[in-house]
Amino acid sequence: MSIIERLVQQGHSVTVFNRGITAGDLPDEVERLFGDRSNPRELQKAFRNRTFDAVVDTTLYTGADTGPTIDALKDKTGHYIFISTGQVYLIRTGVERPFREEDYDGEVMPAPLQTNVSDYKNWLYGKDKRDAEDLLFQAWKQRRFPVTTLRLPMVNSERDHFGRILGYVRRIEDGGHILIPEGNGLPLRHVYGDDVARAIVSLIESGRGKGQALNLSQDETVSLEDFLTRVAQILSAKLKIVRLPRAKLESDGLLPSCSPFSDPWMSALDNSRSKMEFGIRYTPLQRYLQTIVLHYKNNSPLIPEGYKTRPQELRLAAELS
Repeated sequence: MSIIERLVQQGHSVTVFNRGITAGDLPDEVERLFGDRSNPRELQKAFRNRTFDAVVDTTLYTGADTGPTIDALKDKTGHYIFISTGQVYLIRTGVERPFREEDYDGEVMPAPLQTNVSDYKNWLYGKDKRDAEDLLFQAWKQRRFPVTTLRLPMVNSERDHFGRILGYVRRIEDGGHILIPEGNGLPLRHVYGDDVARAIVSLIESGRGKGQALNLSQDETVSLEDFLTRVAQILSAKLKIVRLPRAKLESDGLLPSCSPFSDPWMSALDNSRSKMEFGIRYTPLQRYLQTIVLHYKNNSPLIPEGYKTRPQELRLAAELS
């Protein structure tokens, strides 16, 4: 269930602000405001003479957009919840997984060369989110702007517009091999989208967490092979894996499409504070994974964008067999 659906179900009045470019399947009772958040004038116009008990910001990505956002919402909201990322830890030096909230402070690694496109884009994403967080917490300290930052790892959901689990499902269903990089790879410690929505609604209704950053994450840490084995078992299918050098998969243009959970820029977060201080609980991996996989098996004919490389993957696997 999405944040909007859960809020409406709980009896809250919900307003959505966006550009109105992407079609949205929203409940009839949801009000829509239109504008470009990167344009300070449009922000000010949209929120003029309006106040909100809480604002959930899912599309703030840079420090440049943070100041205008604070200016547009100052004295207009009782709680501002910023959706950040575990990537703010990945660009730190000297910290180990799973990352804790206190690992945020410290030295940030220098930017990779821009010629290394993937590493640079991922570093910049983490740096931009850190810039936004720094400005928001500065506003909290200086004028009590009521911010809570939620740091998320990769979010698994039936609604994932990247179709990451869906891509694995379709590959297992077609009976061919899944290509993954050699080596153990990073351990997976993601979070279920519905758990994120529940946590957000809980924070809104309780008013807790202002001036704080909070990691949200599932409890389990598993290997990619364990994860894929679970998916195959849910599908009652056989799992076939071929391991190849990462450099080969990258040079052939197959990563991240062939295995998005082999991304080296994938965080793992310690969720202890969220459980101990806020009572947040997380759906067991096996339970939510079954929900997602069966949804794709039974309800979705969609083929994800990343599946377009599948013929090339199958040809490569056949050459190696």
